[in-house]
Amino acid sequence: MKPKISISKIQKLKLSNYLPFLDWLLNYHAEYLVGDIMAGVIVAIMLIPQAMAYALLAGLPPQVGLYASILPPIIYVLFGTSRALAVGPVAMVSLLVATGVGQLAQPNTPQYLIYAVVLAFLVGILQTFMGLVRLGFLVNFLSHAVISGFTSAAALIIGLSQLKHLLGVNFPSTESTYELLQAIIQNLSQTNLVSLGIGLSSIALLLCFNKPLDNYLKSRQLAPSLITPITRSGSLLVVLASTLLVWILKLEQTADIKIVGEIPAGLPAVTLPNFDLTIWQQLLPIALTISFVGFMESIAIAKSLASKRRQKLMPIKN
Repeated sequence: MKPKISISKIQKLKLSNYLPFLDWLLNYHAEYLVGDIMAGVIVAIMLIPQAMAYALLAGLPPQVGLYASILPPIIYVLFGTSRALAVGPVAMVSLLVATGVGQLAQPNTPQYLIYAVVLAFLVGILQTFMGLVRLGFLVNFLSHAVISGFTSAAALIIGLSQLKHLLGVNFPSTESTYELLQAIIQNLSQTNLVSLGIGLSSIALLLCFNKPLDNYLKSRQLAPSLITPITRSGSLLVVLASTLLVWILKLEQTADIKIVGEIPAGLPAVTLPNFDLTIWQQLLPIALTISFVGFMESIAIAKSLASKRRQKLMPIKN
């Protein structure tokens, strides 16, 4: 005999389809609180340099990255349906913005910013439409080989695009990987050794915080409740240590280390995007590209994280 389901439970299930936060809020366990607070603090602190870096990668002022990273995590907490999905700025989309908008205007100019705002508005419209028509079925075509190839290619492109910061050398802007590699080889003699040293040291520390430190702490029989926060705080400690190093030694003056500099305080005024149809037509192809690539990248990362935790990812498909 099938168990009876009360009307209130059925109503709750239907309501959670429209307000997904009810699912975790009503079933939240107090023992999760400390870990969630620690994770929230680390993510919030790490999001600051990450958002500014990706804004610069997109050819925008660093404060734009901060503005764009405030609301998405808050909205996803309320309406997101996957615990494995990471929401925030991503390098691939930043590169696409720089590529698309860079063909229409020079980076770090008022016109470039206008185009970028219109592009963000168009991508929002397109992705909302994708959600309404239930394009989640596209996930069915994402095999492990496709996910692996996409993430590997994205990592290579992103890594190459950041070599100029690691080496402390300005390279000419180009969309060709071959031309970029050629420029790197030609400008190796101009490498800023201090910048390279900071970058390589940061990479080495991050690698140490991954497996070696975890294994060492386990061999010392440290409590698992302490091992996890220590090993997961590697990125945060590297950012803080490198920032303090540059500030104390004034490396921006003595070693020509590039820094972000002063960031305008406060929030920008709320304005409407430009509704010039000519601009919309020019940006529509790149908006379509970002919409699909952004969706596929998010799902690929979510599926990868979910598989490690042996969880299923359930995108809306019907």
